Amino acid sequence: MSTTPMPMPAPARPPASPIQPGTFSLNGTTMTNRTTLAQLREMDVAQAARLPADHLALLLEEVGALKADAKHLADLLHDALHARYGAPAAAARRAEGKDTGRVRIADDAFEVVADLPKKAAWDQPKLAAAVATIASWGEDPADYVTTEIRVPESRFTAWPPRIRAVFEPARTVATGRPSYTLEQKDAA
Repeated sequence: MSTTPMPMPAPARPPASPIQPGTFSLNGTTMTNRTTLAQLREMDVAQAARLPADHLALLLEEVGALKADAKHLADLLHDALHARYGAPAAAARRAEGKDTGRVRIADDAFEVVADLPKKAAWDQPKLAAAVATIASWGEDPADYVTTEIRVPESRFTAWPPRIRAVFEPARTVATGRPSYTLEQKDAA
C-alpha cells in the first residue's frame, strides 16, 4: 500500500527577496544603508526624530505593514475561536436561559470564557418622546436618563454669528493626537 504525502499548505506570502530595498551585498554580506525597526526599537524619540525623511518613510511603511499583518492575524484567530467555540457557547447560553453574556466551556485542560456582550441602541426620537412622557407625569427624567446634547462642528461653523454667540460659552475645543504621513515628491 502506497501512501501519498500530504500536501503542505501554500505559504501566506512569497518569501522575501534576499536583497531588500535599501540593502546591498558586499563580499557575500548583506549590508543596509537604512534604519531597521530593530534599530528604531533601541532609539529614543530625539534620535528617531533626527533620522532622514526617507528612513522615516520606510519605517512608517514597515510599521503599517506590521499593523495590517497583526490585524489580519488577530481577525483570523478571532474567527477560528468563533468557529470552534461559537456553537458550544450559544448552546451554553441557551441552557442558562440567556441570549448574551459570559459562559464557560471546558476544552481539555482549559476553561474557555466566551463572552457575547450586549449592545443596546436607542432610537433618539422615540427616546425623546419617552422622556417627554415621563416629564408629563411629573417625574424628573434626570432620575432615569442621562441627556447629552451634541453639536456637530460642521453645523456650528455654518450657523449665523448671533446663534454661534449663544452657544460659544458652552464650547471647548481640544485637539486629538497629531498624525503625519511622508509622501515622496515626484522627481522633476
